[in-house]
Amino acid sequence: MRIFHVSEENDMTVFHPRLPDRPDLDPKKGLVWAINDTCLPNFLTPRNCPRVCYHIGATTTEQDKRVFIASTQCSHVIVIESKWFETMKNTKLYLYEFDIQGFTLQDQNAGYYTSETTQYPIAKFEVENLFEELFKRNVEVRIVDNLWDIHDGIQKTSFNWSMCRMRFAQPRK
Repeated sequence: MRIFHVSEENDMTVFHPRLPDRPDLDPKKGLVWAINDTCLPNFLTPRNCPRVCYHIGATTTEQDKRVFIASTQCSHVIVIESKWFETMKNTKLYLYEFDIQGFTLQDQNAGYYTSETTQYPIAKFEVENLFEELFKRNVEVRIVDNLWDIHDGIQKTSFNWSMCRMRFAQPRK
């Protein structure tokens, strides 16, 4: 298994644990965050781009696949708002790969791994075209005016799902 940190910064050489701002985590325990290869597409967008992400999991039903995935070739879907299309076209990302030895699984569904110690990347990859990278990974990309319908609907399915940066999403209609 491979794990990565995704950033718009191209010069990171050391990752120090940072205190989390999530209310479900210990605010006194610094962490270095990484994402597994399966869930990496969830982060192949500009950092603050709101998005709804879902992919086929072990318990995903055939009915859900037929309703929520347009292509049988895809197992992962990323939905973004249309106002982020140009930003996504013009954003370059850097994938910093880590040795998994220093990390522990934090959230299976989301693919999050964390480390409480300083980490050094073992490799760095540049992603110049985010759409192309997602398509290479057989990810279906959807562009909508408002994310809230899919946000609410996908949570009632059997998919593995993740909502990212929703505080930047357009208001509910």
